[in-house]
Amino acid sequence: MTFLGMPLLRSTHHDDHEIPGGQGNIIEDESFAKVSHRHLSNQQLRDNIGHATASIRDKRAEVVAELDDWEALREAGSRAKNHVMENLPEYLAQFEEKFTAAGGIIHWARDADEANAIVTELVEANAPVLDSGRREVIKVKSMATEEIGLNEHLETQDIDAFETDLAELIVQLGDDKPSHILVPAIHRNRDEIRDIFMDKMPDADELTNEPAVLAEAARRYLRSKFLTTKVAISGANFGIADTGTLGVVESEGNGRMCLTLPETLITVMGIEKLLPSFDDLEVFLQLLPRSSTGERMNPYTSFWTGKTPGDGPQNVHLVILDNGRTRALADEHGRTALNCIRCSACMNVCPVYERTGGHAYGSTYPGPIGAILSPLMTGVKTEENGSLPYASSLCGACYDVCPVKINIPEILVHLRNEDVEANHSPVSSQLDTALTGASWMMSEGKRMAAAESGLPLAHKATGGNPINSLPGIAGAWTSSRDIPGLPEKSFRALWSEDEARTQDEARAEEEDDET
Repeated sequence: MTFLGMPLLRSTHHDDHEIPGGQGNIIEDESFAKVSHRHLSNQQLRDNIGHATASIRDKRAEVVAELDDWEALREAGSRAKNHVMENLPEYLAQFEEKFTAAGGIIHWARDADEANAIVTELVEANAPVLDSGRREVIKVKSMATEEIGLNEHLETQDIDAFETDLAELIVQLGDDKPSHILVPAIHRNRDEIRDIFMDKMPDADELTNEPAVLAEAARRYLRSKFLTTKVAISGANFGIADTGTLGVVESEGNGRMCLTLPETLITVMGIEKLLPSFDDLEVFLQLLPRSSTGERMNPYTSFWTGKTPGDGPQNVHLVILDNGRTRALADEHGRTALNCIRCSACMNVCPVYERTGGHAYGSTYPGPIGAILSPLMTGVKTEENGSLPYASSLCGACYDVCPVKINIPEILVHLRNEDVEANHSPVSSQLDTALTGASWMMSEGKRMAAAESGLPLAHKATGGNPINSLPGIAGAWTSSRDIPGLPEKSFRALWSEDEARTQDEARAEEEDDET
């Protein structure tokens, strides 16, 4: 089977397959190292994120500890997602058949540009032009639409997209970017949110920083939009292949409003979101809420299958998005990154994310999962794109908490190797030369001994002091750490001397015994 005219499962190296057009908000403009240094100096941001992630970590740990079979659930989730990736063409075909039979219309998009064009055309066909000369849509929180830069694109087409999730609304009104998958405004505190609302919301002149007051202000601001807007746009947490069903889980009820009140519903979903059947939800509806919000279940879990006469939207569309996912799928070492269910647990335990925040990653997907998912989808074609795999200490905490057992540290190392080969060829050449020389020298004892014979001279030249500067690729090591001073003698030489001394002592003892 082919997907959009391209083999869905490729056997050739994925760098040979460039994704046409633009990919939206998953390509970096600057390297992680440069951007992170700027954010590290923002103490308020670090305090906000540190407080929030610690709170979510504690809640998650508490509800996970309640389940004796948590590790079995993780294994089941991992197996289910791996199975889908291994059989994705068949499940996509099955889902398309069922979704269409239920009255829905499917559109296939190779990249962000195609997806944005499709959504724009659908909005223009179904949303009326207001007195302002513009159209309006309401939105459910969606990583896929953030990924393709949909809001920004619609703005250029005289279409205003209103985010209805509270955190997304804060980000939007603050002319900001999300900093977290689950809690986009995690980098903002109550006072900052109050100031944003008072500045941008009509009739919100006097607000306190109490959460209930801020939530009520958002509710008043959005109520008329829910009741009058004709078109809604959503993402999808799950697509059920054997029924053509889509599902969204959320905590505020705004999603339920968007999914039921408008006349037209447009969903954007990545190809990896499929599950074989409703039975699989038994696992994922336990894994996701505990790993994301630290709750036992989601307050609002909504499913819809096509359209139902007289009930809910009667014009139901689904844009199925590639945007680099088939590229990631072709990477046998990294394809498990597509198993991600967007819970954000990895971010809440990552010491790097906690100190830099999400904006430093330059992508819709921050934190450990973003450090592997974005490069897998875009390729490490430039030094900026290849910098994300280094945004990690490789401590492994992300793997320990991942509900579908994505081995993020292992994929990070794999991508670092790809980056070296693609963007640092002089370094790679120097390293290859050094390793080839070391292999030749160490493969025979005489060669090794000859090389070690120069140690006394090297020790004398350096005075036995630590070495803090080396040329070439070794300079990257000595730029931040010293190499201990060179010994006067090698271990082999010391061993030989010790052996000789032992033998001399043994002979002397024998001579003493004879006398």
